[in-house]
Parts: sequence; C-alpha cells; structure tokens
Amino acid sequence: MSIQPAIDGRARPWWESAVIYQIYPRSFQDSDRDGVGDIEGIRGRLDYIAGLGVDAIWLSPIFPSPMADFGYDVSDYCAVDPIFGTLDDIERLIAQAHERGLRLLLDFVPNHSSTVHPWFAESRSSRDNPKRDWYIWRDGAPGGGPPNNWTSDMGGPAWEWDHATGQYYLHTFLTEQADLNWRNPEVRAAMTDVLRFWFDRGVDGFRIDVLWHCIKAEDLPDNPANPDFVPGMGEKFLVLQHHSANQPEIHELAAAFRMLADSYGERLLVGEICLPVDELMRYYGSVDAPGVHLPFNFQLFEARWDAATLAAIIAAYETALPPEGWPNWVLGSHDAPRLAGRIGDLQARVAAMLLLTLRGTPTLYQGDELGIGRVSIPPERIRDPQDLRQPGLGLGRDAARTPMAWNDSVYAGFSEVEPWLPLHGSWPVHNVESEDRDPASMLTLYRRLLAVRRRHASLRTGGFRLVPSDEGVLQYERWDADERLLIALNMRSETRRLFLPDGAAIADVLASTQALRTLDGSLAPDEGLVLRIENA
Repeated sequence: MSIQPAIDGRARPWWESAVIYQIYPRSFQDSDRDGVGDIEGIRGRLDYIAGLGVDAIWLSPIFPSPMADFGYDVSDYCAVDPIFGTLDDIERLIAQAHERGLRLLLDFVPNHSSTVHPWFAESRSSRDNPKRDWYIWRDGAPGGGPPNNWTSDMGGPAWEWDHATGQYYLHTFLTEQADLNWRNPEVRAAMTDVLRFWFDRGVDGFRIDVLWHCIKAEDLPDNPANPDFVPGMGEKFLVLQHHSANQPEIHELAAAFRMLADSYGERLLVGEICLPVDELMRYYGSVDAPGVHLPFNFQLFEARWDAATLAAIIAAYETALPPEGWPNWVLGSHDAPRLAGRIGDLQARVAAMLLLTLRGTPTLYQGDELGIGRVSIPPERIRDPQDLRQPGLGLGRDAARTPMAWNDSVYAGFSEVEPWLPLHGSWPVHNVESEDRDPASMLTLYRRLLAVRRRHASLRTGGFRLVPSDEGVLQYERWDADERLLIALNMRSETRRLFLPDGAAIADVLASTQALRTLDGSLAPDEGLVLRIENA
C-alpha cells in the first residue's frame, strides 16, 4: 500500500495539516474559584495551548445545561452556561485564539436536547402542541410497556412514560435527554439556525456529537437481539442498533450540514461516528453530496496494542478511504480511559509518535501530553451518570475527565478550591510546571514531535506507505518532493532490529521517544524514532 503526497496543485484546507486539541472545559482551568473550569480559564491558558504547537481547539459543550450529562443535555443552543461564563467570554476567547493562530471548534449536540429545553417543555405540554412532533412520541405497545425494544446507551429502555400526555418519548441516552425528530423540517431549520448563530460569531467548525444516531427508522421497528451479548457488556448491547441509528437518510443530513459549513469558507465538521470502517466511510459523502470533512476514526481506542494489529488497521483504513477523503486519528478523549493507563508509560510515548506521524489529522486530548496513567475515582466521588446507572461494569468516564494539573500546589493550579472531580493520583509529578523543566518528560516529547511535524511537510501532507519490519515493530515512510522520512516504532519491551528500505541510509534522527543514542541497526525496547533517510 502506497499513498502519494498531497501535491495535486490545489490549495489544501487548513485542517488537513492541523493538529486538534480537545479541551473538556469543566476540567481545564477554573478562574472563578468554584472548582469547575470555565472559558476565562481557557483564555488564560491560550499561550500554553499555542506553545504546544497545535492548530485548533475543540471545546466540549459550553451551552446552558442542567448538567445531567455534563453539558451533553443542552437547554439553550445559542448561549453559554453561567458556570462557564458568558457569550461575551466565548467571543473574546474566539478572537484571542485567532490572534494566536488557533482555530476554535464547538461541540454540537443535535441528536437530543435537555428535557428542560423550552422546545421540549412545549412538546410535552399537550399532544396537539405545535412542537409535539419536534420530539419522538409514541403510544405504548398493544400489551403495555414501551413502544419497542430499543435500549438506552445509558442502560435500560430508550423510552420514558409521560403521565401528563399518556405517551412515551424516546431518549437514546439519559431520560433527561430527549431525542429530537430530525424528520421534522422545522427541527432541521431551527438547528441550522443554531449553526449559523455560531458560524456568524467566528467559530471555525463543530464536532458533531453522535451524528450516526440522529435519524431513526421511520416506523420504529424492534431492533434484532444481539446474539453475542453476555452479561457485563452493558444493557445497550442487548440489541443491535439496526433501526435506531445509522439510517440511510443520515447522509442527506450530513450533506446539509456540510453545505452550510462550506458556505462560510473553510469551516470544519468532525462527525462522531462509532461504526465499522466500511460504514464510517459513507459519512465522507460523495463528490456530488459531500458529508462531514472528518468522520472520527476511533479504531486505535480499543485496538490490541501490537505492531501487526495496528499495521492491519492502518492499511485497511487507508485502503477504504474514498478518493477525496482525508484520514484522521485519535487516541484519547473525554469518553476513553487515559492512554498511558491503557498501554503503559513507555508505550504511551511510542503512541504519541504514532499519532503525530501517521497521515491525516490527529486529535490530542488534554492531559495526554502529561502522560496521565490509570486514574482511580473513589466511589463517593463518582459523577458520571453512565457509571452511576450501571455500577461495576467499568463504564465510568470520570477518570478521563479529572482536572488538568498545572503545578504541584494543593489543587494543582487548576483551582483555589477543591475541584469537582479529584485530581489524578500522580499530579505532583505529572503536571505542566514539573514536566516543563524535565527534558525527558512526556510534555517535552509532545512539544518536540509537534515541532517536527510543523517543520516537515512530509509529516503533514506527505505520502505514506507501510514498510517491512522486524516482528513487534511498526515501520512506515512519509515523504514529499524534498525529503524522505522513516518512522520506526518498537512496540515490544525488548530490543528489535531496525530495517532500512533497500538502498537507504540514515541521514539524521529528527525525534526519539528516548534519549538520543548512536544508532547501531537496532531499536531499543519501547523506542520510537523519526529518521530522515537518503539514498546510500
């Protein structure tokens, strides 16, 4: 497999060479001493973000919300929750991010709103309210009970009985998150106005939450039972989501989002889509009806961490991409256990090199640049509704959302009072101030890798090909008209051989996950290298 460099003569959109940095606002920086992060806190850390070498910020939701799911239950799409600040604050953040060359993306939550949103209050007020059909209401099954067997991703049925009007409403997630009816043109128009509201204020794009869920099968048939279900998987896996998600009409909706974004110039749409690769590719759309620019590629989240597995994933993904599709990669998020906790400290350094040297747009999650490992949340401090509703299944997301550690002071510089979630246990060591002074720290490594990526066009938009390697080693080339790079990643804790392509010699070591050393034809245990090569 060989992918040629992006040298077709057309101007490349900014996001093809960019690195996106995800911020979970509740946990980044508290500026008003309430234990919760806010927009002013983010604004005060813009120099840190720019200094990392990233190009864009994605903020998890900052809209008004009762916080049943910490912002993913929106009660007003065109305002800012007071816990985070004001509309003036977000406009000031956008402007000051732009001054530093940073783009800013917001999190758009279209599948559902909070049940305290005025739209839903009207919808549930009576069966003949004009907004009744803005949500999905149905009578119970003929023998009683919910209309069908759909399950909530948070556990239990996906239907909630409303005594006042004698019908059930659909909620794919919490009962406090009622699903909007995207088959209703008025809903589409209202939510399109939301996107315009934020585009008009200078937002550079959106990450679209659970995009693949937005359209349901029109007659709402039962989902088929999951033949592979075993206890402990979580109740949402009792059935296969054949009718409750990923419907054909969703691509029309994605194309409409894309048309609007493109009308504002170079705006970016990132779609959260948790589907197999062949289905994921459909969200790029077609030449005549483009979809989202970047359907999120989550494959590295749950992949077995070995070279052969990753090589197969990379090859299959690159091969599946449509001609105009641009790849993307992500290793951490507010929903996934911490990277270093999943694969260990040394391999987390190798993973950083992988993320920032693969072809495509990488997304980096706040705190992963500090090497935060496994995080334990005491039972009395658990806040995640998914964990509280299905305890003991390991579904909790709090461990990914602990506050950012800036120094070794009592609350790690995040706040002057006790934070809403506890700090990660290693915060006296894994914090920005401490790692900033350490030339061997994870933070220093990320800065070096991001600087190398910025300096070398071959890493941003160059060609890509997997190359033969020793067992347990992942090797690939990146190149353009001016240079040729070899990335070698040893995923074993033992010495392996470094294979150079035929006729090639090492010209320079651009980056290493470990201390620089004299190369002897081998890779040290858990070592990753970015090498400039030339003809021997």
